[in-house]
Amino acid sequence: MTHQDESSAIRDLVDLAIEHGPDAMAAAFATLMNHAMQIEREQVLKAESHQRTADRQGYANGFKPKTLNTRVGQIDLRIPQTRGYRDSSGRPFYPKALDRGVRSERAMILAMAEMYVQGVSTRKVTAIVEELCGLEVTSTQVSRAAAELDEQLDAWRNRPIGEITYLILDARYEKVRHDGAIRSCALLTAIGIGTDGKRSVLGCSVQLSEAEPHWRKFLESLQKRGMHGVKLVVSDDHAGLRAARQAVMAGVPWQRCQFHTIRNAMAHVPKVAMRTEVARDLRRVFDADEPAEAERRLKDVIARYQKTAPQLAAWLEQAAPEALTVLQIPAAHRRRLRTTNGLERLNKEIKRRTRVATLFPNEASLLRLASAALSEISDDWETERAYLNMEAR
Repeated sequence: MTHQDESSAIRDLVDLAIEHGPDAMAAAFATLMNHAMQIEREQVLKAESHQRTADRQGYANGFKPKTLNTRVGQIDLRIPQTRGYRDSSGRPFYPKALDRGVRSERAMILAMAEMYVQGVSTRKVTAIVEELCGLEVTSTQVSRAAAELDEQLDAWRNRPIGEITYLILDARYEKVRHDGAIRSCALLTAIGIGTDGKRSVLGCSVQLSEAEPHWRKFLESLQKRGMHGVKLVVSDDHAGLRAARQAVMAGVPWQRCQFHTIRNAMAHVPKVAMRTEVARDLRRVFDADEPAEAERRLKDVIARYQKTAPQLAAWLEQAAPEALTVLQIPAAHRRRLRTTNGLERLNKEIKRRTRVATLFPNEASLLRLASAALSEISDDWETERAYLNMEAR
């Protein structure tokens, strides 16, 4: 922006302050934001309006009106638009200040949703928002915000997916009131790692259990949204999930979570005193760098317990090889895909949000809160550096 334009913006602010004093704060803020966004557009495009330059990255394309509620009142903004510009992530231009505002607004709506879940009345939610944010909101606006949140989260759960290299699946349970009774409902969650090595939460679903039909429906929904190219599925050995995976994703290699495998093995250990030794032996098997070495160590462990714990030996012969599939993928990827621990940490974050509620009034309220939390986490993951180096071997 030219020096003359900058001087004009400053004069506008001064004139507003002289004529209206503190009452002009909203108008002054709008003027400042509008000029700042224009400057940002010129910096991004590397050219001022109508300027001829070889470095130009796109073209200015007018403005789009937007009304914002702030602590100084309602302000009317003119959002600069562009044509022919995309950033390094392929996204069109959008002012950074407003991008932060969108995330703050989503966080506030999430807070509203959490208050709803905890049984806080619309009137109290209104009072809390006014106290914390300094904004005057009506109960109708709060109700509308919840409805808009549901629309946004539904769109997020049904967004297109694309090619996914690794798929991680898990479930956790929450107490929900269903048909007048309290039930433990399953929150099914899927994490995907794309060809760029970045993680994202592909989606979630609330079901009455982890039975095969529920997992099958969830996996089919991921495929309908375009998920393809999966080279490895990581999960625990829940019977419903196993059956659904074999029906929907037959032929895709499966990595049985090594952490859950060790924990499941304890049910076949005849003496409590033997558990530490068995866990240590299994960890040594799973720490092998090559498939042949892992198989050799596993045979030694099975032979060792053939007499002292025959039930354990038989179970290991059947189950342990399923936890060694990870050795078929690049060594640099194995540590983060040998277990479902990455998704377990995600579940802990959901639990942090849901533990105050203790009981959800219905499945929809659980889905709303979980989706809001997961979409925020997924946004952060997608803007961070790659989780895996996909060129590593």
